[in-house]
Amino acid sequence: MKRTVLFVIISLIQWAWVSFSFAQDDLMNDLVATDSGKNEKITGTFKGNRVVNAHTCETVKKKTLDFRISHRFGNIVPQKDGTGGGHQFYGFDNASDIRFSFDYGITDRLQLGIGRSKQYENLDGTVKFKIAAQTENNSMPFTIVWYSNAAFTPMEKSLLYANADSAWVASKKNISHRISYNHQLILARKFGTRFSFEILPTINYRNLVQGYVNPSNNAAEDNLLFAVGFAGRIKVTKRFSLVGDYFYSFSKFREKNTLMPYYSPLGLGFELETGGHVFTVNFTNSSSIIENAFLPYTSESWSKGAFKLGFNISRVFSF
Repeated sequence: MKRTVLFVIISLIQWAWVSFSFAQDDLMNDLVATDSGKNEKITGTFKGNRVVNAHTCETVKKKTLDFRISHRFGNIVPQKDGTGGGHQFYGFDNASDIRFSFDYGITDRLQLGIGRSKQYENLDGTVKFKIAAQTENNSMPFTIVWYSNAAFTPMEKSLLYANADSAWVASKKNISHRISYNHQLILARKFGTRFSFEILPTINYRNLVQGYVNPSNNAAEDNLLFAVGFAGRIKVTKRFSLVGDYFYSFSKFREKNTLMPYYSPLGLGFELETGGHVFTVNFTNSSSIIENAFLPYTSESWSKGAFKLGFNISRVFSF
């Protein structure tokens, strides 16, 4: 699995370098081109701010507010722990996570947001900045965006420090333990009118980890977690698209961990544009919605039928 992931990453880096090299060679010709349309920026790489779990390269336009409701139900297929199946209406009886968020465009390139999630009671603030946009003449072959998130959990101490040694808790208890961070560089490209793809190198940092050890390799849990995400969109019709994303974490602690099983978050779905709404229906093994939770804590597997129905619905207001 690791070799396959590394091969994909190396191939994508090689593709990116070749694309950028050709763009550099043609830059002078593009600058003197008489067709002004060649230098126009590519728009609509993705339809909204999210694919399934992954953020897209899109930012909210200036003086525009994007109000978003994201919902994640429980497992659809019956599990050994009793979740899922007909008695829980195939996950509809259990909401594993619900998130309300507001994102406002300060400029067309800078977006600020706030949100609240059910899982871990996370209150988060976000910033998203478009560094560069892909152009039609490939003088800029990618759209480059920086995204950062800081989350604070006000959950009860008994839950925050669950299973921890009481002496350890007494010596470590601190409000900073409630804070986690996530930073991403989003590199996206639109191929023609129907296919878009992006890579998301990611850094996740939690101020509090309890130092568990993986019994299979003696690797201890770490505050810092590196991951890389991949996301894509295939436009089927003017208003209907297929979407998907996947994250791989570089963590020895999470490899074949029998004490605390971990699986890479994988999401698949479709999105439908209806006037001022973008409605996304998805399926994923992640029970959490924001990166601060689903990157370090996804503990269920698609291969075992542990996937959940979810949806994102967005309403945009202009001021």
